[in-house]
Amino acid sequence: MEFTTADLCDQFHGTHPLQIVEPLFRPFGAVSRFHGRITTLKVFEDSVLIRETLAQEVDGRVLVIDGGASHRCALLGGNLARLAADNGWQGIIVYGCVRDSVELGTVPIGIRALHTHPLDSHKRGGGDRDCLITFASVNFRTDHYLYADEDGIVVSEEKLI
Repeated sequence: MEFTTADLCDQFHGTHPLQIVEPLFRPFGAVSRFHGRITTLKVFEDSVLIRETLAQEVDGRVLVIDGGASHRCALLGGNLARLAADNGWQGIIVYGCVRDSVELGTVPIGIRALHTHPLDSHKRGGGDRDCLITFASVNFRTDHYLYADEDGIVVSEEKLI
């Protein structure tokens, strides 16, 4: 379904509790516009829970990862992005870094992250799923809705389109 975040803001701001993500994120992935129900993860420099989550088949969900804004390693690369796309994920927001940026640009999924970093993350298995996470002036909750395009990212408790 076609949408723009600007149109969503024009139509729903003031009548629905919209949250607008601060413009901190760079686009990666071959899809520039995506939306879906949120699944949240909180991890720090560890991608085991990310892989476990992206290995699950879903229908139109967006994974939002609070990586603590770490700039010391990447939480997502080409292999995980392909796994996500193959399993029905529409997008991934990473409050942290990604790698394999050229390869990410060929994967049919929307990805937003702070930066790139060549070093892979640890594999210890820590983190939390489906918890409240807060970054970029937004509270992200599992099963709320996220809409992203070239102009920004909007989050709503309710489905807007």
